[in-house]
Amino acid sequence: MFKGAGVAIVTPFKEGKVDFESYEKLIDFQLQNNTQALIVLGTTGEASTQTFEEREKIISLSVKKVAGKIPVIIGTGSNSTQKSIEHTKQAEDLGADGVLLVTPYYNKCTQKGLIKHYTEIANSTSLSVILYNVPSRTGVNIEPETVAELSKVENIVAVKEASGNISQILEIKRLVPEDFRIYSGNDDQIVPIYACGGSGVISVSSNVIPKQMQQMCEAFMSGNVEKALKMQVLYKKFLNLLFCEVNPIPVKAALNAMGYIENELRLPLTPMEENNKSKLIEEMKKLTII
Repeated sequence: MFKGAGVAIVTPFKEGKVDFESYEKLIDFQLQNNTQALIVLGTTGEASTQTFEEREKIISLSVKKVAGKIPVIIGTGSNSTQKSIEHTKQAEDLGADGVLLVTPYYNKCTQKGLIKHYTEIANSTSLSVILYNVPSRTGVNIEPETVAELSKVENIVAVKEASGNISQILEIKRLVPEDFRIYSGNDDQIVPIYACGGSGVISVSSNVIPKQMQQMCEAFMSGNVEKALKMQVLYKKFLNLLFCEVNPIPVKAALNAMGYIENELRLPLTPMEENNKSKLIEEMKKLTII
């Protein structure tokens, strides 16, 4: 798939509709700053409030705009196996390179259910599949033994780990094949997860600082762990502020401050509280992001 920093890109809106003009500018910004993969229609992309038709247009534009320069990975997971299969087939038909599958939420299946769910989706496509473990949002944790079992499925090639549990991530590394990739799902744990055998990050902050996130990854991969750690520490307060309200509320406020998008989300998400926004803008100025 990729090594380094891939961006979990936002979906800009304007007057209730997808703002495709701004979206193209965001993709240009990512390509110009060495982002290693474009992850579309994930949590950050507000996929849960978009129609099948909107998804089609966004995927098509993403694939066309990227033009093979980097992988385009589409979030196709849901709490319905059949719906996930339909979205995965849509992504494949439109030319995506891979899919990201979040754990089923609300119905909260067992580990056996997870294995059957992911296996059925993977068997419905020739695309590479990345598992997405984010128990804080879904209420379901993919246990290391479950990841190991799913790694036996030929096209399940990686996991995005956003549990925050370093011990769990290390156990995954112990159990999976050497070529199975682990991506950080938390921007403040890039260096720790690299130290556990990770391959990079699927990053929210790369929407705002793509060059810096990739530089952090490259520093670690080249053996300059000290530089990578210094960068992780340098941006820690910014990352805290980027997640002080539920994602993608703060990152959209940041991109709006940079002049890229309208500060618009779809309900039930609402724009960032002014006191939090002022702190975020202040830190962005301190880091010369704006």
